[in-house]
Amino acid sequence: MKKNKLIFLTNDDGVHAKGLNCLIEVAREFGDVAVVAPKEAMSGMSHAITIKSPLRVKKIKEEKGLIVYSCAGTPVDCVKLAFNQLLDQKPDLVLSGINHGSNSSASVVYSGTMGAAMEACVNLVPSIGFSLSSYSADADFSEAKKIARKVIDRVLKEGLDDGVCLNVNVPEMNGEAIKGIKIGRQAKGFWKEEFDRRVDPHNGEYFWLTGYYHNEEPDSDDTDEFALANNYASVCPVTVDLTAYHYIEKLKKWDL
Repeated sequence: MKKNKLIFLTNDDGVHAKGLNCLIEVAREFGDVAVVAPKEAMSGMSHAITIKSPLRVKKIKEEKGLIVYSCAGTPVDCVKLAFNQLLDQKPDLVLSGINHGSNSSASVVYSGTMGAAMEACVNLVPSIGFSLSSYSADADFSEAKKIARKVIDRVLKEGLDDGVCLNVNVPEMNGEAIKGIKIGRQAKGFWKEEFDRRVDPHNGEYFWLTGYYHNEEPDSDDTDEFALANNYASVCPVTVDLTAYHYIEKLKKWDL
């Protein structure tokens, strides 16, 4: 008898986040689902791992076709622990999200959502990171679920090259339908960081990170940022290999 596909899920907003629960609903249409997610929000953790404290895991739900654990670690910790200890087979697909907030352009560098997807990539498991351009805990994920369903179906049928995962971002539509899906590249941009300086009651200085995103190419129509700004979902292939191949020959000419 053929086994059901095993789909592994995690996120960086925490195990009780609405976006994760929406992704669980969609994933269960395609196979058995195992979830290991941080017990609390771990946004901005990128590819961080825990090395100075033990990782504690708690099973919080189990029923036919679904098992859910919370983990006192980062999104990448969740993937590593699942692959090494908690799963009895290698998953057919890893899904991360649905994140509350966009992970387009330079945000992919900081994203715990994409860190988890890329950890699966390192282990040669097809993976997809999903994000919605809304930070609301009660955001409307209806359009994001439709996009997730379509992308998951294609990845399960077509597969992904080793070392490549997908970064999928969906615009906030507030009940309206998106225009479609655009395949594109990561926009060139950066976060213009600012720090709000404050003083506590003991006269101690502290800072809160603030700032805004600056798009270096707002008129380029082949980027993830352009897609989102024009009410399309964006699908961008991301690679684990960070080598700047185009620069190798130039470096060889240096007197090193």
